[in-house]
Amino acid sequence: MLTTINIPQLDINDYINGSAEEKKRFSDEIGQAFNDTGFVTVSNHGLSKQLIADLYAEVKNFFSLPDEFKLKYQIPELAGQRGYTTKGKEKAKDAKTPDLKEFWQSGQTVTDGNPIRADYPDNIIVEELPRFNEVTLQVYKSLENAGKHLLRAISVYLQLDENYFEDKVHNGNSILRGIHYFPLDNPESLPADAVRAGAHEDINLITLLIGASADGLEVLTRNGEWYPVKADAEDIVVNVGDMLQRLTNNKLKSTTHRVVNPPQEFMKTSRFSVPFFLHPKLNVDLTCLSSCIDGDHPKAYSDITAGEYLDERLREIGLK
Repeated sequence: MLTTINIPQLDINDYINGSAEEKKRFSDEIGQAFNDTGFVTVSNHGLSKQLIADLYAEVKNFFSLPDEFKLKYQIPELAGQRGYTTKGKEKAKDAKTPDLKEFWQSGQTVTDGNPIRADYPDNIIVEELPRFNEVTLQVYKSLENAGKHLLRAISVYLQLDENYFEDKVHNGNSILRGIHYFPLDNPESLPADAVRAGAHEDINLITLLIGASADGLEVLTRNGEWYPVKADAEDIVVNVGDMLQRLTNNKLKSTTHRVVNPPQEFMKTSRFSVPFFLHPKLNVDLTCLSSCIDGDHPKAYSDITAGEYLDERLREIGLK
């Protein structure tokens, strides 16, 4: 029998527009879940049903392009941070076999004249699909906005100023990733350890995942069991990344998760997934918060900036 684990469904509207009592309850619930399992599902996140449908349609359109078109948008010196990354590139940290996926990434669009603009490569424009560029930008902005509200609730839970993360994530190095877990005609010929996404933790502060086109996401419980995460089609799944775990000295959990292969007869079908990785600016200090360090919880991590940590992790997963 599977253990029941704490992955609550939360309504972000309770925090944004709720009474003081509702805001506190939302903050306590997300904090407790992030303390327990590192995962919640969230409704009323600001993405309409239509926008989600448009996003998946455009992501499918992009990955349906012939390889020679997609490869025009692969820029190796950007380490996958913008544009297209082909099959066989990324692997989970410590894994031998690459994940069974290809992906697209777009990043921050700085519009307020901030000099940080010079730190970020330009987003890649897909000439063949003008709507793809518009929809992904709109989704990026919507998820960035939802993520900022979630970070406010987390700040309150951590007894920090509600706006603790505001200046750290404004014009932050966040990434929207469209993933295609491609169909396999000969699944029986795969290496035994080949999976859609190997067991891993995310690098960033929090990840906001728009419901994938098929099941497969699983989290590793504290007693070592894999537990399937299911969300309503319109909800987003939100989880803690390693940067937030590091900052909070392991108070908030960056839980190991994976995307498993479906039964063999479904390996011939595509699965699409669109996570938004909310990152701070590169120069943000991830030194453990002093409020999260005590006699029972000694400081677990060395001091590092978000940019240094990202660089280290991109090397570990084979993108640099």
